Amino acid sequence: MPLDEYAKKRDFDITNEPKSKIGSSKKNIYVIQEHDASHHHYDLRLEHNGVLMSFAIPKEPPMDFGVKRLAIKVEDHPIDYATFEGTIPEGQYGAGTVKIWDSGTFLPEKIDEKEIIVTIYGKKLTGRYVLLKTNFTGAKNSWLFFKKK
Repeated sequence: MPLDEYAKKRDFDITNEPKSKIGSSKKNIYVIQEHDASHHHYDLRLEHNGVLMSFAIPKEPPMDFGVKRLAIKVEDHPIDYATFEGTIPEGQYGAGTVKIWDSGTFLPEKIDEKEIIVTIYGKKLTGRYVLLKTNFTGAKNSWLFFKKK
């Protein structure tokens, strides 16, 4: 099931994160959440097949051409996570503060296991963006995230 990994990592009696359920906004939700956890990072989320495909980005997302960021594919999140802001309690997976850094919608051009091309309509990020699968770090889930001309 698409959200099994998400559910296994959380105790919903303790955390106020959204429970794992598949859904659809019918809008192609795009959101980036700033996550002040054990390592400060940003989480890029794109609605796809009833869940939010999710990528952890260690540095601020690229707003300009030529800036590339490492993005690590993480477990899919439920659609309701797109509006989540709050504090994940100590002892829970991802403990720390989550706040929305940018949000909007996107238009998918290509989504497959090696390349994702979308046009983002956010407040901070706008334009055509690419996620490109790579073995850059030797990790199986590493991607490059950048703005395309």
